[in-house]
Amino acid sequence: MNTALLLLPDFSLILLGAAIRRWMHLGDHFWNGVEKLVYFILFPALLINAIIKTRLDLGAALPLLATAFIAMAAAMLLGLLPKLFSRLPPLTFASLFQCGYRFNSYIALAVAGMLFGSPGIATMGLIVGTAVPVVNLVSVWMLARHGESGLWREVARNPLIWGTFAGFLLNLAGFVPPAPVQAFLGRLADASIALGLIAVGAALRLESSPGVRGLSLWLLAVKLLALPLIAVLVGRQFGLSGLNYQVVVLFAALPTASSAYILAMRMGGDGKSVAWLISATTLGSMLTLPLWAAYLLG
Repeated sequence: MNTALLLLPDFSLILLGAAIRRWMHLGDHFWNGVEKLVYFILFPALLINAIIKTRLDLGAALPLLATAFIAMAAAMLLGLLPKLFSRLPPLTFASLFQCGYRFNSYIALAVAGMLFGSPGIATMGLIVGTAVPVVNLVSVWMLARHGESGLWREVARNPLIWGTFAGFLLNLAGFVPPAPVQAFLGRLADASIALGLIAVGAALRLESSPGVRGLSLWLLAVKLLALPLIAVLVGRQFGLSGLNYQVVVLFAALPTASSAYILAMRMGGDGKSVAWLISATTLGSMLTLPLWAAYLLG
């Protein structure tokens, strides 16, 4: 119960975003602007601010990242199983498939910060920064519509990757920002969590295309139950403990990324069903994330 109460403010912001979208009628242009502000400015500032203030243990990063990537690879294999008997069009299947292993970076950093402070954000930022290019590559490859140059350009311009990279370079160089710069980054970091979670809530959708509900429910179970369980087992095998173990399991338990919808729409996939699955994993994680967190902290 105490863990659920710790996460309640974050989930309340998601629900607030859904309510604002429904009743204030601010329009798609407004929400697109909010998401761009968070994605390109506020969240990179959050990552840099957290990483430069945290002592890094690069030796412990390898088993941490190995656990995260093995868990995602297992989720991909589980997501492919229904393809053996599915009658869905290949592009529809590929659109939904990405929802079984992609993760919501906004919720990732918000939960890590709420439970573990700056060290948690830095650890989660390391996983997110290295995992984002991989999940983008796999998702685009499965959708099979993008050219290779367009894919690499998209990965290279990802602000979460560059925010993580810049933070680690500054940390390793021993850079200590002046007090005004620290305050500036801190203000941006504080704004990022609230606006990011409100944007997640505003993106919730509750309608899907006919015939995809069975695959959607399977991927929902893979994302919220199987993937974190795999992370628990793999993390133990690698000897993870403490913060690294807790953060990698929470990473595995995250709901699907809202960017999965954007990718599906851009590549001619079933965006409507993807939006429903994103919403289902986000709402479902309001129940499962506190349970995983309670397991880790209890």
